[in-house]
Amino acid sequence: MMETLTQTVSRVSEKTIEEIAREAIPQICVIGVGGAGCNIVSWMKEKGVAGARIYALNTDAKHLSITTADSRILIGYQTCGGLGTGGFIEQGSKAATENSREIENIIAGSGLVFITAGLGGGTGTGASPVIANIAKNLGALTIGVVTIPFQVERSRIEKAKDGLARLMEQCDAVIVIDNAKLRKFAGALPLSEAFAVANELIANFIKNISETIAVPSLVNLDFADLKAIMTGAKICAVGIGEGQGDTKVVDAVEKALNSQLLDIGDLRKSEGGLIHLEGGDDMTLEDVTKAGEIVINRISPNARVSWGARVNSTMQGSIRATIVLAGVPSPFLESSMSLTAPSQPSGSALELQVAKQSEKPKKRGLFGI
Repeated sequence: MMETLTQTVSRVSEKTIEEIAREAIPQICVIGVGGAGCNIVSWMKEKGVAGARIYALNTDAKHLSITTADSRILIGYQTCGGLGTGGFIEQGSKAATENSREIENIIAGSGLVFITAGLGGGTGTGASPVIANIAKNLGALTIGVVTIPFQVERSRIEKAKDGLARLMEQCDAVIVIDNAKLRKFAGALPLSEAFAVANELIANFIKNISETIAVPSLVNLDFADLKAIMTGAKICAVGIGEGQGDTKVVDAVEKALNSQLLDIGDLRKSEGGLIHLEGGDDMTLEDVTKAGEIVINRISPNARVSWGARVNSTMQGSIRATIVLAGVPSPFLESSMSLTAPSQPSGSALELQVAKQSEKPKKRGLFGI
């Protein structure tokens, strides 16, 4: 035993600190499932995500052909013939099961897996839980990032509830974004552009978390802390806020806390908090610490909070905060509660995103759903 230990110490001592640091960073895998999921990963691939591999999985060959990713997999060809699922959840489940070996191959070795999809259809709703089960069995921290339909989409809402319940059973945590929340900010935009707001928010969230783990930053997000917060968290909500000037930290964090994209009621019921800050070269460690203190004071005193921060030289004088509240109750799964979105505070980053969206050219091929 002593000889083995000595040999191990010797091998470690031969490595540089940089080599050990690289080995400590988990491999990150981002999987977009179905039409909405593929739209999101296409955006991510275009922008680039350091430290993560991006995959697109779909039963619809035509849509998959215009999707960009590091690798694309047409799932369920024997089941669907490349034509999609027709909105049937079980077809989506069968499609993922049919290609389970290929899915295992792309996930193998990953420590962190993000699965993103729009719930309410067939492929994303049916295939995502199967993919999550594979990732969990391979030992990865598995996080779903999904959207749920508008209130008027009755048939899709019921499918989404079914799919979310299945996904919760397989994932460590599922971050849920309610499309009904977009009505406050994107109601006047053309349909494809309104959906693009949610797509870009999801893509930016995954990109920020991945890069804060994998790339040296002002304050790196510790993967062990992420795992502690997300393991068993089930439903999570995300909010984004932005602030400028002397009160930029307080404004950004308060807006992020008060503009969560899922109706969760009492913030104090949150079991954990994950904070990501992005700011200019003038962002300080004091800014980061203050953000953490604000969140700690707003949620459960027993909640675990972790944070990371990245410098973006184009954001001089401003800070953008992305805050995930973990382990929150889900009104969406409680049929007695309304899906109508409450009014949101003005000035959130979501509003800024919509404003930018409305200024873009009307032709949008990438995000149209």
